[in-house]
Amino acid sequence: KERLTLGNAAQGTLKPMPEDLKIVPLTLAHKADWQRLWHDYLAFYETALPDSVYATTFARLLTGTTGEFQCLLALQGDRPVGLAHFLFHRTCWAETDTCFLQDLYADPAVRGTGVGRRLIEAVYSAADAFGASSVYWMTQEFNATARRLYDRIGVKTPFIEYNRR
Repeated sequence: KERLTLGNAAQGTLKPMPEDLKIVPLTLAHKADWQRLWHDYLAFYETALPDSVYATTFARLLTGTTGEFQCLLALQGDRPVGLAHFLFHRTCWAETDTCFLQDLYADPAVRGTGVGRRLIEAVYSAADAFGASSVYWMTQEFNATARRLYDRIGVKTPFIEYNRR
């Protein structure tokens, strides 16, 4: 039996949602697949990082330390096909922490099947369990594929990001 998702409804197509899709925390055994997925995510944003940053980031993701980034992987069968990096941090706007979803990536072969939505929903669940007051993320304006999902699962804010010169 196949479940269908409206992942590419704007393009007039439906793709089957993988029946064997599960969301799991990152483990040491996922290192090569995590690195492949994160490399592809960074390449989409025309970014390359030194191997030392991959090693440091992976080690940090595994610590489980409060205030450190966490990672969830989407597995289709045993193969990782997506990732989400997120962080809980304090905010001056609430008594409880907030959750920042920094990176979300689904392998192009599984886009439109609900992988991104399931990862975001898993981050929502982690935020609820942590007692976070909100979940937020950013994307680039030109990322139309991601924005179709974000427009269905989140609320676009009027904020504009600035960076130090």
